[in-house]
Amino acid sequence: KMEEFLNLTQLKTSLKEAILLDYYTAGFCWAKEMNFSLIQLSGFMDLLNFALENLSGKHMTLGDNLKELERAMAGIGETERAMAGIGESDSEERGDLNLFSIEQAKAIIDYLVTSLFKHYKAYEYLFFGRREEPVISNE
Repeated sequence: KMEEFLNLTQLKTSLKEAILLDYYTAGFCWAKEMNFSLIQLSGFMDLLNFALENLSGKHMTLGDNLKELERAMAGIGETERAMAGIGESDSEERGDLNLFSIEQAKAIIDYLVTSLFKHYKAYEYLFFGRREEPVISNE
């Protein structure tokens, strides 16, 4: 199902697509193990996509990507409340200041460090490394 959702059409022949499928599937499974609610799961998957898009689409350095992730995590609670139509005073009354608890946020950061940021050079190579075209001949 993740393959269909991500619109991966060359999974059997593309190492890049296989790695992306693994990245998102592993993240989804981890979030399910963390017992995230549907809103939290959605927010977490958005963070995974955000961090990877910063690398692949915007070609951000590791440091810049970490700074953007920090800003994004600070804004997730506000964005999710706005989508739900909850005003600032409502969220203060309910005590719902963030989408994730502090412990969950720390776990998410640890997960992203382990799954993406420790392997940043490898992901950079995946997206930007020069690949030689295979030579096919009668031999």
